[in-house]
Amino acid sequence: MTFTVLTAEFSHESNTFSRCPADYAAFEDRGVSEGEAAIMARGAANTPLAGFLDIGRPAGWRIVHAISAAAQPSGPVTRDAFDRIAGVIVAAAKAHAGEIDGVLLGLHGAMVTEFCEDGEGELLERLRAVLGPKIPIGVTLDPHANVTRKMTDLAQIVVSYKTYPHVDIRETGRLAAGILQRTMAGEIRPVTLRAQRPMLEEVNGGRTDIGPMVERIARAQAYEQEHGVFAVSVDGGFGNADIKEVGPTVLVTCEGDLARHQAFAEELMDDMWARRFDTVTEFLSVEQAVDEAKSYVATSGPLIIADYADNPGGGGYGDATNLLAAMIAAGLDDACFGPMVDPEVAAELHRAQPGSTVSVQLGGKVDPQIGGRPLALTGTLVSVSDGDYVGDGPMMGGLRSSWGPCAVLRVGGIEILVTTTRAQMNDLQQFRAFGIDPAAKRVVGLKSMQHFRAAFEPIAGKIVVCDSGALCTPDLTKLPYHNVRRPIFPLDR
Repeated sequence: MTFTVLTAEFSHESNTFSRCPADYAAFEDRGVSEGEAAIMARGAANTPLAGFLDIGRPAGWRIVHAISAAAQPSGPVTRDAFDRIAGVIVAAAKAHAGEIDGVLLGLHGAMVTEFCEDGEGELLERLRAVLGPKIPIGVTLDPHANVTRKMTDLAQIVVSYKTYPHVDIRETGRLAAGILQRTMAGEIRPVTLRAQRPMLEEVNGGRTDIGPMVERIARAQAYEQEHGVFAVSVDGGFGNADIKEVGPTVLVTCEGDLARHQAFAEELMDDMWARRFDTVTEFLSVEQAVDEAKSYVATSGPLIIADYADNPGGGGYGDATNLLAAMIAAGLDDACFGPMVDPEVAAELHRAQPGSTVSVQLGGKVDPQIGGRPLALTGTLVSVSDGDYVGDGPMMGGLRSSWGPCAVLRVGGIEILVTTTRAQMNDLQQFRAFGIDPAAKRVVGLKSMQHFRAAFEPIAGKIVVCDSGALCTPDLTKLPYHNVRRPIFPLDR
């Protein structure tokens, strides 16, 4: 039997404390593609769509791919952007109503819009209004999802990545698609159970390389071998969303003994709650990180200093200057830094000639009160570029992306990558495509929380993480929450 499956990707992680909303242009910056164009661009990389196709093509599915759209993490998605992108997905469902046997959606799970706290739940509700309650819907999520009751009520299959950095996105797409195939064939009738505790997020940000999440994921994978269990997802949550249903969850996609499966989900959540004070990441101050860099000898690779707090991958503005200012003041040599997101300076540098001496006011423009004010710098313009690159690392391999118009500015012994587009550093090509080889440097400053580790750990002599005081500070008690349910940890310790 040939099944018709509607697929789509619509992803955004919404930091509700950000001043920068995700309008439609923000999605266009990262690329909005429909139908075959999306399949050509994303169908062979580390994407949910690739995983869907890995199962669907051999099974002979008729695949109707509506759209692939994602924007960099930022403030809530505007109504216009949500309605336009969700509208394409719903329109495809209407156009093929009566033909569709199943749906697969590559979502994030922490989308907040201008008009509702649960973007994914809103999309699912609109699809259900067209397709009815019986058509099976499968969803893949980022493990930093804030999974709501509406999501698990409206989608029978909800599966999250198990790694952070997310190197298993395609694999998770395959898992969800395999469950959907068995559901459409009438072999199984899955539901997704959910457990949650009053926490903003898992205490270690959901790290799966070290710490207690390693054991939890191992237990989840072992439980997936049980009869009637198709997927167990352990989600760390995204604490920068000021919404009622914020926080970590455990999901079990299953059938059969639902009480037993729910008890297992509660058991994993109990462990997360019991270990809510256990931290594995040491956050240095900017001064401590730079002090270490002063005397660092790169015998086995560079010192990587990750600015956790100004991570564009968590909604940070990418223009915080505190770390760069300290690196410059310390006179660090043989170093690089990136990205410094500053569209004004990027445009200004594009009007100058490589090799010339330039003076700029760099960074600190979106909100100078957090992360540092603009830096008055004079340096040498090394190069300018359109910012395009193709990733080659575990997360971005084969994916085309762009910083937008960008430039490399050398100040003292530091090469600074100045970009137009906000994105975190998680692939070596994000430096190398512009003439900076991070592996050959003594010190590398970059903006990322955890994803950088997939590509940068193999070249690093040592990694330290610092809190520059920007929007994504790991100290969530510094953020002005108004909408979260109370009491909640760590606001109410």
